[in-house]
Amino acid sequence: MRKIAVFPGSFDPFTRAHQDLVLRALPLFDEIIIAIAVNTSKQGLMPFEVREEAITALFKEEAKIQVHRIQGLTVNYCREVGAQFMLRGLRNGIDLEFENAIAQNNLILAPEVESYFLLSRSGFGHISSTIVRDILRNGGDVSALVPEAILPFLKTP
Repeated sequence: MRKIAVFPGSFDPFTRAHQDLVLRALPLFDEIIIAIAVNTSKQGLMPFEVREEAITALFKEEAKIQVHRIQGLTVNYCREVGAQFMLRGLRNGIDLEFENAIAQNNLILAPEVESYFLLSRSGFGHISSTIVRDILRNGGDVSALVPEAILPFLKTP
């Protein structure tokens, strides 16, 4: 059986920390689906189509990575694509508490989908899409925080 993982998030924008997580997870899975999800609690910077195009461009050479837009419960999407795993990143203790609660509820909804957590690598734990958006909105340089392939897709408001 192929090991398929879904890596869900709003990815607005996709950061170097996201990229590092995906690259480190590649040896663990046969396929990783980066699932761009709607998060109504966040004000978006990039349209979903642009996020999908940007992330696809970033991983164009990696056959094990797919990029899709999703709506609804991530566990339902996992079932649709036959994914047995959900990949999540942890930057700090606050992330752990938040992600643990989500993982426990996901296990109730879909016991066949197991959550895998990877800790942020040193030097990436401070990066978040929220901070990148704030820097962009205020005219700052995000080139150290966002993969080079993503930069052309960013537009400052």
